[in-house]
Amino acid sequence: MRIATVILAGGAGVRIGGDKPLRLLGGRPLIAHVTDRCAAPIWINAADPRLADYGPLVPDLAAPGEGPLVGVWSVLRRAEAEGVDAVLTVPADTPFLPRDLGERLLAALGDRAAAVAVTPDGWQPACAVWRRGLAPVIADFLAAGRWSLAGALRAVGAVPLAFSADEAPLFFNINTPADLAEAEERLDHGQD
Repeated sequence: MRIATVILAGGAGVRIGGDKPLRLLGGRPLIAHVTDRCAAPIWINAADPRLADYGPLVPDLAAPGEGPLVGVWSVLRRAEAEGVDAVLTVPADTPFLPRDLGERLLAALGDRAAAVAVTPDGWQPACAVWRRGLAPVIADFLAAGRWSLAGALRAVGAVPLAFSADEAPLFFNINTPADLAEAEERLDHGQD
């Protein structure tokens, strides 16, 4: 099975003051921490040319700014064109993701349409594997004005993959300056 890892990096990052993937953590951009944890090939779902150093850009094909589900649909269309069987999506603001996230989600996928990470805090819908054939289903979902990643995953019958309470901090995402400061503390205390 041919897989591509896609970093969802197209959001405006308003709560953190913009340019979230390029915010520095430990002296390096957030997106660099995420790419360190991902298997190649890596695509970047964004239009910002400054992110092209981290992988080929796959900008949203429709309704930019309407959320990450548009990004998922866009990368699934790219997967169809490139003969990639499935995409692993991860957000650009989660610098501590499990290094084996993709392997574990793929193992859980089986013959299902999608698999999603679940922690005791709930679904982590940006951390999922989506089969290429879902592009038309996601297009219909979007056409109906439904923009929720979790809603789309539930609609396609995604298999939930449970991560333990000990692993939940690995899904910490950075949305605000306070979150970024907390991530710096985690790095200072050895969280990798």
